[in-house]
Amino acid sequence: MANHDVVIAGAGPTGMMLAAELALAGVDAAVVERRPTAELAGSRAGGLHARSIEVLDQRGVAERFLAQGKTAQITGFAWIPVDLGDCPSRHPYGLALWQNRIELLLAGWLDELGVVVYRGRELVGHAESGEGVEARSADGGVWRARYLVGCDGGRSVVRKAAGIDFPGWDETVSHILAEVQMADEPEWGVRRDALGINGLSRMDDGTTVKVMLTDAALGAAGEPTLQELKDRLVAVYGRDFGAHSPTWISRFTDAARQASAYRRGRVLLAGDAAHVHYPTGGQGLNLGVQDAVNLGWKLAAAVKGTAPDGLLDSYHAERHPVAARVLKNALAQVALLRADEQSKAARDCVADLLAAPEPRRRYAAMQAGLDIRYELGDGHPLLGRRVPDVDLETAAGPRRLFTLLHAARPVLLNLGAPGAVGAGAWADRVTAFDARYYGAWDLPVLGRVAAPGAVLIRPDGHVAWVGDTRLASPANAAGLVEAHNRWFGPA
Repeated sequence: MANHDVVIAGAGPTGMMLAAELALAGVDAAVVERRPTAELAGSRAGGLHARSIEVLDQRGVAERFLAQGKTAQITGFAWIPVDLGDCPSRHPYGLALWQNRIELLLAGWLDELGVVVYRGRELVGHAESGEGVEARSADGGVWRARYLVGCDGGRSVVRKAAGIDFPGWDETVSHILAEVQMADEPEWGVRRDALGINGLSRMDDGTTVKVMLTDAALGAAGEPTLQELKDRLVAVYGRDFGAHSPTWISRFTDAARQASAYRRGRVLLAGDAAHVHYPTGGQGLNLGVQDAVNLGWKLAAAVKGTAPDGLLDSYHAERHPVAARVLKNALAQVALLRADEQSKAARDCVADLLAAPEPRRRYAAMQAGLDIRYELGDGHPLLGRRVPDVDLETAAGPRRLFTLLHAARPVLLNLGAPGAVGAGAWADRVTAFDARYYGAWDLPVLGRVAAPGAVLIRPDGHVAWVGDTRLASPANAAGLVEAHNRWFGPA
């Protein structure tokens, strides 16, 4: 039996990102993963969107990922390209990098942070008591923790054992996805016709073929076999190209489901355990990583006993609407990708619309996760949005704002006279920093907004309070105290 503050089920991108966030906050988090090694068979999902790259930049590790991938304008809506290049971000692009490489980089980071990962152990259930959670694995392992987080995918054992409903829409289309060797030269490229969406592409090693085929039937149980793959190749292309030696074969559908609650007592959900949808637009992995960054600092505060009332519940309140919007746009993209004439006509109309600058910028920011605003009340346009990575002037020289967030701590950034505002009684939890920035702040979609006098930035990079240029006013002082209390607990 092992004891930890937090046990995370699943060492995918979501689970490992959450473990890193908790470790940076000084919380003893451990990950339990059914796969025996960090090596993921096959490439799986591909790509990081701009906001996910920003999140990694906030922690000082983005360059590791950028060095192994290729930056490109990969954002799109129903395969309609939407260029992000003029978006106000230090990373106005996507990163083409397969999931297996993303996971290896995250695993290496966890090693540096000293996070324990129990590999080859599959959780099969848990029991909750007033003081914590006891999780059990198939081989008889037991872990006790203050909290359990299910990052164990769309078929989440944690979600099912917690009795959390997973309502949504059933599948209307199914695909087989695989990476195999082929004895014969295949027909490269993507087809979208009466047989569905089918495509064959060459992987980076020059020999492996990535296969995507529209399945003939819905509701098939289990993963497809090599023979099923070959049969479907024959049905679509007239031959199977001598497919052999699969690295992996899987099946995915356009089912769209979302957990009715992201928290039940001491059990929480993140990533695909909380939401599943069709992968067009590459939003799923990114959505999970950003779930983890929203949850991590809140869960750490709960473990440490500094969390104000309702802080953990704000995780569901903030992230559930974000995923609901992704499910909605994924359903819309599926409809536009159908091969019937009505769907083609609708897609042509949407393509015309997205060719115009304003709709393009709006949809690009949405797909990239840069336009998210949490409902924190009325006020300055920055409130609730992610803070931009502006270049600050400090007494020690120029400094990027994101470097202030490397430690995953809240930051009170004073842009007025030195010492005009400070963390005061919250100095043990909030880092106060004096700097100067001249000019307006650029935000995705909104454009340029008036410069603030000061900003209180949560560890996830979202703005919790904005002070106007009259920093000594009673309203500023009262608002800052209220924001500290709301997000970081009583002094």
